[in-house]
Amino acid sequence: MNFKDKAIVKALIIEQIERDHELLFKAAKTAHEVATDKNNIPDNKYDTLSLEASYIAQGQANRSQQIRQDLEVYQKLALQIFDESTPIGLTALIMLEAGNGEQKRVFIGPCAGGLKLYHDSYEIVVITPASPLGMALTGKTAGDAVKVQTGHSFKEFEVMDLC
Repeated sequence: MNFKDKAIVKALIIEQIERDHELLFKAAKTAHEVATDKNNIPDNKYDTLSLEASYIAQGQANRSQQIRQDLEVYQKLALQIFDESTPIGLTALIMLEAGNGEQKRVFIGPCAGGLKLYHDSYEIVVITPASPLGMALTGKTAGDAVKVQTGHSFKEFEVMDLC
């Protein structure tokens, strides 16, 4: 992994957030049209289609706004350079390995945790510093081990590489 890979990952994150924003914006617009359509005026107090559509439209508009804010954060995000001795922090691209040989790649971002993308046939998951894995990794360096609770069990990873 190198800095070029990390720049590509950042660009992929921005592309995915843009797609998510566009999709949610269209969904909110459609729900708003349903909520305000003259054919959906309630016939009686039990006819709640318009009301339900307005709740959906509001929720989607709120989520669309949050995604827009995430997009702005990533567009302004300056990537940091990490080497084997630099403590892990925001914008680190990390390769982890579990005891069974399973490898996992994560990018520590300021927001959009849980976002999954693919680069060079590897899945990369965006995590935030506030996530359990993000908290465990922050301050560690290459070669360190981290232990994270997943449900009722713990999973241990070694930091194999970072940039």
